Formats: sequence, structure tokens, C-alpha cells
Amino acid sequence: MGAGKIPIDLILFGMIALFLVLRLRSILGRRQGFEAVPEMPSRRGVGPVIEGRAERVPPAPARALPDAASEAGQVLAAMRGVDKSFSPATFLSGAEGAFRMIVTAYAAGERDKLRPLLTVETYAAFEQAITAREALGQTQRTEVRSVLEAGIEHASLMGTLASITVRFVSHQIAMTLGADGAILAGADAVTELADVWTFERDLKQSGTVWRLAAAHSA
Repeated sequence: MGAGKIPIDLILFGMIALFLVLRLRSILGRRQGFEAVPEMPSRRGVGPVIEGRAERVPPAPARALPDAASEAGQVLAAMRGVDKSFSPATFLSGAEGAFRMIVTAYAAGERDKLRPLLTVETYAAFEQAITAREALGQTQRTEVRSVLEAGIEHASLMGTLASITVRFVSHQIAMTLGADGAILAGADAVTELADVWTFERDLKQSGTVWRLAAAHSA
């Protein structure tokens, strides 16, 4: 789901790194390790403008799991060997909820919601971007209208530390406003965005949740 002078693509990607709207635990449940679902750092509204309004009933997202015989598929099977409760499909559902929540929480500057969903390093980058935005009197408006695609692209397992990379394609309204209310980045229109997020979790640590370890625009 930047330091010093924060790189623009971090703040922007971070924005994309984006905006989650539910609680991971309520979405994945404790056994899968997701807890609440919030949102992330700012990103530029890059991507095709779709429409100023979203459909009333957004379509269900297309979720893609790797073939069982693929490298990622075999790693996911190995994860289940470490944690019998692990399910790739359930994980993906929870990851989508986390994506929505993180994106939303980042835009709103809700640090308390972001902290439990991000690794220490990722939270530090998000928090720094939020602080910089606040110091400039800027605000961010982000709304995830729909998630069109969510698919697992890569998985790795080092000992009991699991890492899963997910690609999200979504329709969003995302923009950064200056102190005077003028739009500095993004647009007040629905834009298609693609993001790649990597989640991590120690499968042997009871009660731990999947946390966002890295995020960037695809």
C-alpha cells in the first residue's frame, strides 16, 4: 500500500500507495492477519480520465491468483505449509480492503489508522509526506470509486517472513489542494490508476497482521 526534500514520485505514489477504506481485520479476519483498512501518501492523478461520475453500482473487481504450478503459486502453497489458516483468495480480498483504507487514511492524514497497517519504514515515509503537506497548508482529497482489478504478481518466503505483491487497478478521484483551495495535482474527475503494493507478515507471529511494506505506481 521520501525524506528531507520528499521525492515527488514518493509523495504522489504514496498518495496512490493509496487510500484504503475499511479495516483489515474486519475484511480478512484475524486468522489471515489483516486488521483495519485505511490509506496512503499522495500521488499524481496520472492515468486516463474516465468520467466525472462513477457508476452507481461499481462492478465486482477481477481478482487474479497465480497458477498453482507457477513460482508464485508454489510460494503461496509453502506459506500455507507454515500457516494452515492462510488462503491466497482470502488474503487478496483483505488486501483490496486494505488498499481502499490506506489510500483514504493517507489523504485524510489519519496517522492512527495508518500506523498498524504499515511497516515502520513505510509509515515513516507516509508520516513525513503528511507532515510536509500540512506544513504547506495543503489538503488531499481522494475517493476510491471502484477497484477494477486486484491480482497477486509475486510472492516470497524467507524463513517465516512472507511477502506478497499485489497489482491494483482502480478508478479514483485524487487531487491535492493548495491553501487557497486551488488544485495543485490530480483532477476533480474519475481517473484510472494502477498501483503495485507489497505486503509483509511473519506467519509464525500470532496476532500479527499483513503490513504494507512498499507501494508504487505501475
